[in-house]
This record gives sequence, C-alpha cells and structure tokens, in this order.
Amino acid sequence: MSDGGLHLDDFGDLIERPSARFRRAAEERRARTGLPPKAFGRLDELGVWLAAAQGRVPVAPVERPRAVLFAGDHGVASLGVSARPAGGATALVRAVLDGAAPGAVLARQAGVPLRVVDMALDCPPEELPDEVSRHRVRRGSERLDVTDTLTGEEAERAFRAGMAVADEEADAGTDLLLLGDVSVGGTTAAGVLIAALCGTDASVVTGRGGVRIDDLTWMRKCAAIRDGLRRARPALGDQLRLLAAVGGADLTAMTGFLLQAAVRRTPVILDGVVSAAAALVAQRIAFRAPDWWLAGQVSGEPGQAKALDRLAMDPLLDQGVTTGEGTGALLALPLVRAAAALAAELPERPDAGTAPPPESRPDVAEPSAAVADAT
Repeated sequence: MSDGGLHLDDFGDLIERPSARFRRAAEERRARTGLPPKAFGRLDELGVWLAAAQGRVPVAPVERPRAVLFAGDHGVASLGVSARPAGGATALVRAVLDGAAPGAVLARQAGVPLRVVDMALDCPPEELPDEVSRHRVRRGSERLDVTDTLTGEEAERAFRAGMAVADEEADAGTDLLLLGDVSVGGTTAAGVLIAALCGTDASVVTGRGGVRIDDLTWMRKCAAIRDGLRRARPALGDQLRLLAAVGGADLTAMTGFLLQAAVRRTPVILDGVVSAAAALVAQRIAFRAPDWWLAGQVSGEPGQAKALDRLAMDPLLDQGVTTGEGTGALLALPLVRAAAALAAELPERPDAGTAPPPESRPDVAEPSAAVADAT
C-alpha cells in the first residue's frame, strides 16, 4: 500500500466467492452417478464445496493439508480465568513440538504437517526454534479488562504476520489449512470479541474452556469478559482497533490469516471458539470470506455456538471433544478427505445424464501473493 497503512476495506474487493459455475458442475456430475440424491448426506455438500473452492471438476484429492496453530499468552489469565497458569502457553507449545500434545498425535496419525506460530508467548524467544518465534510481536498480551492488549502498531504487525503465514502456505502448495490456537486466556479474549460482535452479554458467551473450570473460575472469567466488553464496544467500527483493544496478538494474526487464505483461494477448517472469534471479525471485514471456511467440530463453548450461528456454519462433528489446539479441525479432516474421494472417484453412468462437465481449470486467476502488493 502506497502510504504504508493497512487498508482492511481492500479485502472486500480481493476476496471472491468459490466458483458458482464449478459448484453447479459438481452437482451435475453427482447426479450422473445415478446414486440416490443426498445418499451421502453432508459428504455430498462437502464435495460440491471443494469443487467450487478448487475450481475444478472432478474434485482433486486433499493431498497437502497443513495444520497451523497460532500461540500466545493473554494477560487476562493473571486474573485466574483459566484452569492453566498465567503464562503457561509455552509449556503447551513445547508439548506440541515434542509430539506429545493431542493435536500433535492426531496430526501425526493423519500425516498432516503441523506448524506453530508464536505471536505472544510469555517466554524469551530464544527458548523456541527460530521458525516458531520469527513472527512474534511481543512477549504476552496486556490485560484486556483494563487496557489495550496491543498497541496499534503491534496489531498491524500481528495482522500482517497472519497474512504472511497464509501466503507462505499458499505458495508452498497447501491445499487445505487447519486453523487452531495454543493459548492461555485465549477463550476469554474470544468471548469478548464474540459478545461485542453479536451484541450479547458476557454470561451468554462465557464457557468452561478447554480444561474445564470450576464455578468460581467461571465467575471470574465472566467478570473479565464483561469488563473487556465495555472496552470493546467503542471500537466496533474499526476491526483492527477492536483486535488491538481486546484480541491479543494471536487472535489478530488469525484474523489476517483467514482473510489472506480467502484471497489466495485456500480453504480452511476452523477448530474451536478462538478460531471462530477470529472468523467473526474477519467476516466483518469481508463478508464473502466465510465461504472459504468450514467449522470442524462443536467445542462445547457457548461463544463458539454464537459465532457459528452468526457465520451460518454448521460444524462437521460433535463428539464432545473440548481439547482445542487444533484437535477439532484435525478430527474433521477425514470427513473432508472422504468427500473429496467420493466426488472424484465415483463413476458416472451414461444413462444418468448427458451434460458434460466443464474443462477443469481455475475459475478465477490467482490473486497476488499479498494484499499489500495488490493495493
């Protein structure tokens, strides 16, 4: 951008919906298989969605997925709003890197590379590998109940970092992104954003977190969301300002990541309430962007349910898993892969239809690598 600023309005022009032409072609091809309509239920919908996102019929298999977890510590955790200690996200990240965390186990089982992006962990950056900490904006985010979590400059840096990660993945040929977070206090920040954007009270969005909290901790969390909500409401007209006020570096980066993934026509599976909150902010910036995302699973957080209702998204799974850290998106991946296989490999019956599918090629030329370059 010529003046060096971040123009969020540009995303509205750069993000196109997945191809309606290839969606219709996929539906027609499905009809020509001769199998009963809706026989595969949600898998039929996923196959058509993939065709529209890929801009091709038959659908290509999902061969290069990637899980990306944005990590950060939130200052609000010092109020005792989480079952985990304040500043404890670093230990969670180490478990992921060591392959011992649930998300790491599931990623390994599915053959999915897993990437951790440190945005605001409360530890010296040299304690982590360079590829993890190179995008870090600050050490921990400030307390959202009493002050801005980020400065305006930090918020822009975090947002651009998320965009850069999406570009790196698109350039590497990733065909499906799985978005999650590793944080302590992140569900509190997510609750504030969701309550502010949905116009509801703190109690409606306050959940028990990935590690279930007791009633006293829940009350502290609800009070923190209430106080953060008072600070968030005046910033509702400026989404980057809103993220700086109450979102923290990880949620801000996730918002930029989701938007730039849509610019690059790369579909995303969301994990839990934190990624849903980032998606809700991103929808405010570019209303077509959610067409590129799926909700992986029900997390049990009331804030997630509120956000997904606003986004008109129906999660793929509801297995009672509350762990977070990318597990919900990873658990949903086999369904998406199965849908791709059915859409690609089921043979057509000559007597079931006559209209041939269009030539398999992208419907829209790929946009530039970054919004900053395009504007």
